Amino acid sequence: MNFRGFAARFALAAVLCLATAMPAQAKGTFWQCARYAREISEVKIRGNAWTWWHQAEGRYARGSTPKVGSVMSFKKTARNRFGHVAMVSAVVSDREVLLTHANWSRPGGIERNVRAVDVSPEGDWSEVRVWYAPAGGLGATTYPVNGFIYADEPPADHDEWQAPQMVKADPARPVVVASADLDQRGHGAVGAAN
Repeated sequence: MNFRGFAARFALAAVLCLATAMPAQAKGTFWQCARYAREISEVKIRGNAWTWWHQAEGRYARGSTPKVGSVMSFKKTARNRFGHVAMVSAVVSDREVLLTHANWSRPGGIERNVRAVDVSPEGDWSEVRVWYAPAGGLGATTYPVNGFIYADEPPADHDEWQAPQMVKADPARPVVVASADLDQRGHGAVGAAN
């Protein structure tokens, strides 16, 4: 092997190593809307966007009023097969919000503070139009919306959870918690000592 052949192989190997070692941001991350919404909001649901509304039931409060930090959940349609989720970054009026989301105007791209307007006849946020960069304004398509998922509120049917009280440990008497004494979050019930 001559020097040029060796140098070319070395250069190719170096480029491949750097390409795999670079962080995702340096490579240009392709963001899906669900992954991005989970990263920037306090709503920590996984899976396709169209599943978020039902997954939120019992975990997060849901409603039809936009609030900063809430996640707007778009329904699945023939045109929007995976649904969509976007975080509300500002409430402009009772019929307009700003959204921060990914994978809308361009594949994998992030958009911050773009307009979304409620166009539903009842003003209940069940249908919206959203800023679309290639059009330079609100798109012509109307999208059906499930509503908003609120991260900072417990669901309406949620009993307020009380943290276990701290008690001073007695080294001579270890505390044993049976699985039957654990609540739904895996925490020990108060006074569950043997």
